[in-house]
Amino acid sequence: MSVYKDKTQGTWYTSFRYVDWTGKKRQKMKRGFKTKRDALNYENEFKASIAVEPDMQMDKFIDIYFSDKRNELKESSMRNKRHMMNRHILPYFGTKKLNEITPADIIQWQKIIQEKNFSKTYERMIQNQINALFNHAQRIYNLKENPCKKVKRMGKSDADKLDFWTKEEYDTFISGADKRSEDYLMFEILFWTGIREGELLALTLSDFDMSNNLLHINKTYHRINGKDVISTPKTDNSVRTIIIPNFLKEEVQEYIGQHYGLPENERLFPIVARTLQKRLKKYEEKTGVKPIRVHDLRHSHVAYLINQGVEPLIIKERLGHKNIQITLNTYGHLYPSRQKEIAEMLDEKR
Repeated sequence: MSVYKDKTQGTWYTSFRYVDWTGKKRQKMKRGFKTKRDALNYENEFKASIAVEPDMQMDKFIDIYFSDKRNELKESSMRNKRHMMNRHILPYFGTKKLNEITPADIIQWQKIIQEKNFSKTYERMIQNQINALFNHAQRIYNLKENPCKKVKRMGKSDADKLDFWTKEEYDTFISGADKRSEDYLMFEILFWTGIREGELLALTLSDFDMSNNLLHINKTYHRINGKDVISTPKTDNSVRTIIIPNFLKEEVQEYIGQHYGLPENERLFPIVARTLQKRLKKYEEKTGVKPIRVHDLRHSHVAYLINQGVEPLIIKERLGHKNIQITLNTYGHLYPSRQKEIAEMLDEKR
């Protein structure tokens, strides 16, 4: 037996031997588990992780991948990635060994995925999942090479197709909503701040500093297994403070005034993402504007800022991007070319 009860602390611990990658025998102990099952699960996962070999089957390796990423990925990301892998990778590669999957296999798999007529962006998302698996196996578990690197990636990134509204289109859209309604304020915040929909749905009164026109973004909302979940934002850089215009601050204050006694830490908009999308569609149909996604209001905000001459670095900070390259890769093509301006400047300096 390798799992024991700590009678002093009332918790469980596991103590077991294993052979490391050099062939040496070692002892491992881990304390503080609430249940015997938790301790045993830890032991089994640890042994499985050190036993990973390049000839492991894909289905087994996927379990190892998520075990390794457990403290790195958010629950919602884990769920979405697992869903795509179960649906689009396991049916074709589940019982095949990692080191036996060739570039030719990847090409044939891509053809099968492409026959399903998914959007190009979704194809790229699926491709990214299998790339992540092989990259992890190569970096951590000594897989000789990633077969995906020899094959052209399928699909296209979001940067290749960016849907957004102009200011005029947004004005038409928002004219269909009652200015006193929850819907009106939600879409106003999305368009004029560029925050993500999860960040919007997590907002509370305490996130606003009305005296300084500031909006603090420090959490996001998800609906997971029928439960409301508030967690930290997408990345560390997503924790940020946004300066909001006076008119938006006044709209927020007016809305709050209609809900007298609203608790400081209660969600301002207690709905789920699907409801937000349905309401967007309702006003699109009502006003006749072209249909876009809720996330495209974020793109619309950026397009408006670019049209007003705002520099990429300021946009990066406002959106909470990890680095400026993400901003430029996504929105760089919206900036007007300044090549002629540069050439004229050089002529003047000659």
